Amino acid sequence: MRIHQYGDASVIREEEVPRPVPGRGDVLIHVAATSFNPSDIGLRRGLLRSVFALDLPYTLGGDVAGTIVEVGDGVHTLAVGDRVIGRLDTGGAAAEYVTAAADTVVVAPTAVPLPHAAAIPIAGVTAWQAVFEHAGITSGQRVLVNGAGGGVGGFAVQLAKHAGAHVIATASPRSTDVVRQLGADEIVDYTATPLGDTLDRPVDAILNLVVVSARHAGTLMSLVRPGGVVVSATGALKAPAGSPVTAVHFVARNDTSHLAALVKLVDAGAVRVDVAASRPLADLASVHRDAESGRIRGKTVLVPGGSF
Repeated sequence: MRIHQYGDASVIREEEVPRPVPGRGDVLIHVAATSFNPSDIGLRRGLLRSVFALDLPYTLGGDVAGTIVEVGDGVHTLAVGDRVIGRLDTGGAAAEYVTAAADTVVVAPTAVPLPHAAAIPIAGVTAWQAVFEHAGITSGQRVLVNGAGGGVGGFAVQLAKHAGAHVIATASPRSTDVVRQLGADEIVDYTATPLGDTLDRPVDAILNLVVVSARHAGTLMSLVRPGGVVVSATGALKAPAGSPVTAVHFVARNDTSHLAALVKLVDAGAVRVDVAASRPLADLASVHRDAESGRIRGKTVLVPGGSF
């Protein structure tokens, strides 16, 4: 599934291209699934050109789960038949086959179907870095996950709980049951109740996973105790001058050590992979349209040749 130009979802084309050949240090992966991420919309529309200019035509798909069918020279840590997952910063996973540098993929979890594991890399590692690196969540803290119904949010709720935190989550009614199952201690229906009216006392940290207005950003800052932190994986949030609250904005980096740690938690049953929908890869343009219309919840995986 490729784009030849920036634009709306209609620029996504299904095309026949030659099967890629792995170079030195690469593996060739038979794709079991890729997954949709909200950032894919900005990528397709050209909104991320300042930080990630595409070499058009461009094959979409940043998450991959699949089976290695060929290894390039110099690859000794992986073998044909290994099931792997990874984040591909150059895209390409929205296809039947994709090549990847061997050091950018890890062995897939065995506790979930391989296509479902495509939901993990980008969303899971983003959540990991928000929870552990930037917020430094520890046992006994009170944490607010703003946007818990999204793909990153589901992992953030679980990782904060794994760290021993009391988790408060914002979610719409359609996501409430799943967010509760993922471990949230309290759920705020942001469609019905202003966030500032729901907390009985300040939180230690906020993980912001949605785009917010300046006014809403101010509300978030007011909910954090002095010395606490607001970590945003979307737009930068600015703390008022003299505020005792730290504001952090980050862009998740590709880190296979974090991905491998997530795989261990999934196989141990400590983290669940919540796949809201599985659709044929040929539906990718439709998935983009659904996301832009607000009809996507959580993670959607896309399977070459059909849904899983």
